[in-house]
Amino acid sequence: MNYSRFITTVSAARKASPIRLLTELMQKSPPSLISLAGGAPNPNVFPFKRATVAIGHGSAVEIGEDLMKRALQYSASAGIPELLSWLKDFQRNLHNPPTANYSPEEGQMEVCVTTGSQEGLCKVFEMLINPGDNILLDAPTYSGTLAALRPLGCNIINVPSDQHGIIPKALKEILSTWSSEDVKNRSHHLPKFLYTIPNGCNPTGNSLTTERKKEIYQLARKYDFLIIEDDPYYFLQFEKPWAPTFLSMDVDGRVIRTDSFSKILSSGLRIGFLTGPKPLIDRVILHIQVSTMHTSTFTQIMISQLLQQWGEKGFLEHIDRVVEFYRTQRDAMLIAADKWLKDLAEWYPPAAGMFLWIKIKGVSDTQQLIMEKALQKEVLLVPGGAFNINSSEPSSYVRASFSLSSPAQMDLAFKRLADLIKEAS
Repeated sequence: MNYSRFITTVSAARKASPIRLLTELMQKSPPSLISLAGGAPNPNVFPFKRATVAIGHGSAVEIGEDLMKRALQYSASAGIPELLSWLKDFQRNLHNPPTANYSPEEGQMEVCVTTGSQEGLCKVFEMLINPGDNILLDAPTYSGTLAALRPLGCNIINVPSDQHGIIPKALKEILSTWSSEDVKNRSHHLPKFLYTIPNGCNPTGNSLTTERKKEIYQLARKYDFLIIEDDPYYFLQFEKPWAPTFLSMDVDGRVIRTDSFSKILSSGLRIGFLTGPKPLIDRVILHIQVSTMHTSTFTQIMISQLLQQWGEKGFLEHIDRVVEFYRTQRDAMLIAADKWLKDLAEWYPPAAGMFLWIKIKGVSDTQQLIMEKALQKEVLLVPGGAFNINSSEPSSYVRASFSLSSPAQMDLAFKRLADLIKEAS
């Protein structure tokens, strides 16, 4: 693939930082090397000496003095070598991407660590979007994505979706605006990419079916756009087998995938990772070099030690326990919704994620209902308008999260919401 048409002039102008390259070179050097080059502080003066982090089921992550010196020091912008290696093997084993054995120019699969998947997303958007570019997404969608996109001046084209995600027929109709001549001539008006959250979408809980993914990927090939597969809820799918990913179908090297440990290991440690074609991931790494420089070495080492201790098998067993918890939480929320909201609202049971997307009958806009009246009733949800491309557009939906509340709290919250809806109608 020719990636140059996708990259902005700013991204294309990025060059490797000489100091960052020296840092990475030093970390690969033998102990006999005497380096007077680096600007790294001496870790012997740092006050932190060692750490033991207790893990559930009686084990622990031990960070001794030597490892602690590394954990407190600068590290490579793409991620520490042992974590990167683990993640690359994991992505190959889990998704078996066709691009794994391609040459770099063909779009070989590459991985880099980011400070949460949000950093990766923002840097991908800034790499791809020039003002006036057309991009595709299925709203309602994650408000953080919309907040990152709006200032970049792109035209956001909304693709209709239902409880099974993007509707390929609707996408095809939108794309028919562009002729085969536009595609052939690589018209700059062609959409740059399609952004979607394919599993347990925030806020709708929608999950794309395998058949729809295949149809969407073929449309991406026909109209030559990239797919940004933002998948923070991939590991929170309630049924097995897990749905095949766009990455697993990517014969062209046109998928950029974001993954996150936030929902399964820790949201505060801020560890995510990007997987995609090397020519594009390399551009993101150049941006990291001059912004955050790298994700916290300490948190990377902590996660890496845990993953190496567990192995893939242990990690997936942990995922199973997490999924079981969220499945029970989802079921408790569905029971409460059925009990109190049956005649007042509509919803679909989510197949993944942490959210229930509720349409309130007889209420054209939930903004005032939630932001003013719901607080008086001591119940809080997110009004649906927050997830629209135009946030001032009315929405009859609310988003309820089942991640933190107990079943008893969910029951009481929906009783209060039901009272509120009755009073408003």
